[in-house]
Amino acid sequence: MPVSNAVPHAILFCLLSLSISSTTMAQTQSRIRVSDDGNHFVFAETRQPFRVWGVNYDHNGAGELIDEYWIERWDEVGQDFAEIKSLGANCVRIHLQVGKFLIAADKINQLAVDQLKKLLKLAEHEGLYLDITGLACYHKANVPPWYDQLNEQDRWQTQAFFWGSIAEACRDSPAVFCYDLMNEPVFPAKKQAGEEPDREWLAGELGGKFFVQRLTLDLNGRTRQEIAKAWVNQMVDAIREHDDQTMVTVGVIPWVFAFGGGKPLFYSPEVSERLDFASVHFYPQKDKVDAAITALEAYDIGKPLVVEEMFPLKCSTAELEDFVNRSAKFTDGWISFYWGETAAQLKQKPEATIAHAITAAWLEKFHAMSAQILMLP
Repeated sequence: MPVSNAVPHAILFCLLSLSISSTTMAQTQSRIRVSDDGNHFVFAETRQPFRVWGVNYDHNGAGELIDEYWIERWDEVGQDFAEIKSLGANCVRIHLQVGKFLIAADKINQLAVDQLKKLLKLAEHEGLYLDITGLACYHKANVPPWYDQLNEQDRWQTQAFFWGSIAEACRDSPAVFCYDLMNEPVFPAKKQAGEEPDREWLAGELGGKFFVQRLTLDLNGRTRQEIAKAWVNQMVDAIREHDDQTMVTVGVIPWVFAFGGGKPLFYSPEVSERLDFASVHFYPQKDKVDAAITALEAYDIGKPLVVEEMFPLKCSTAELEDFVNRSAKFTDGWISFYWGETAAQLKQKPEATIAHAITAAWLEKFHAMSAQILMLP
């Protein structure tokens, strides 16, 4: 049954209000964890099922990341979180930049940590969970030169220090849904004899941002699985020194979907042991929802599965809704996007574009689907 057409509009509104109210109450009392059978999420205290229905708050309408304005313009963050809540979301994915949190390889920026703690309190107040994605280097201007000059071993050590510091700051808040170790980590291509290794840690510039970064610049005779496993273990070890409760994941590009075949890397048996659930980023293509569903099933590995990014970028709003409905039988959450402007605000913009119209239409659909999603078993 299509989510948005399951009940009349008036009843849908009432159900949404009740769902949000009950979910908020549970969230103020309980963390979220993996169920005893390992297949889905539950509230830690009640053991009732929990489905993720959230948004990436990766930047605002001006392209700024949250840690670039959350001190000077805190009211803006508070208003955005209230708007996200009104959409029917229960989770917000935030992205923290290395350059905003580290003053040196082994020195934290306490102002940033204090603001993160303030954000935790805001999330608790609104009844929202946080998917905390770290080690971001999206804006090159914020990447410290000393960080890019580190060799692999020292860079990993600094990344572990980052995660230890974040875990220490967040460990007492029930609002933290998970730590996402890095957005879309990748590996260098295999080099032929005599070829120079890669020299840039960042890859794939998109709209002035670098969402993808390499874990190493040189495979140096190692397999990608060996590198991924060693890196995940080092990051998780750093987190578990301070926080033994919060779930850990890695948001990945679904190469199985992109290449039309293959097997998951981070969610392979060799690498995924210490990751609590699978996180993948899916943008279904027009007339290819079947292919997206088939590819997504490859990440159903006996752990909870979250589509951590989705948007009607390459398909229609109706097709993305279909993707959510059809994946619900084996997927435990979906996270889309919110960029600081409501559907009404987008429609009223004097310079409104097709992109604004698509975003507004999807936000309205996201809201309409919320009640049924939150009530899924």
